[in-house]
Amino acid sequence: MQQPYEFRGAEAVERGAGAGARVLVVDDDPTVAEVVSGYLDRAGYVVDRAEDGPTALARAAAHWPDLVVLDLMLPGMDGLEVCRRMRGRGPVPVIMLTARGDEDDRILGLEVGADDYVTKPFSPRELVLRVESVLRRTRPVTAPRPCTRPVSPSTPRPAAPPRTARNSP
Repeated sequence: MQQPYEFRGAEAVERGAGAGARVLVVDDDPTVAEVVSGYLDRAGYVVDRAEDGPTALARAAAHWPDLVVLDLMLPGMDGLEVCRRMRGRGPVPVIMLTARGDEDDRILGLEVGADDYVTKPFSPRELVLRVESVLRRTRPVTAPRPCTRPVSPSTPRPAAPPRTARNSP
C-alpha cells in the first residue's frame, strides 16, 4: 500500500497535492520567488521561475505551465500585459500575487483574466491552497469511477423521518 505522505528532508508532503503540475512563478523579488517556489515544490509541483515579463513569456513558450503565479509590477513588461499575452496564446490559469491591493487594481487584474488575486504580504500556505483550488476548477473533469460494491435490491433503505404536524400532507 502506498503511503499518503512522502518525506523530503524534515517535512512530510502529501502525495498527489501537486501531482506534478507545472507552475510558473513570475516575480522580480528573489525572496518572494524563492519562498513561493519552495512551498510549491514541497507540495509536489514542478516549479519554473521568471524575474520579468519577457522571460516569463519565453519560459511559458518553452514549457507551457498548468498555472502561473504572476506579480503585477515587473520590469520589461507588467503582469497585466504578460497575462493578456499568455491568455492570447492559450488557456492558462493565473493567480496574481502583488502588492497592489486597492479595489481598482484587483478588478483590473480579474478583468484581464486572472483567476484569483492575492495581495502581499501573503501566507505561502494559503497561496498553495489557492493554487490547488484553481487547478481543481480549471482541470478537465474526469468521468466518475464506477461503484466498486454492487447495490443489492435487499440493501435496506434509510428510514424516512417521522411525520409530524408540520411535514404531513
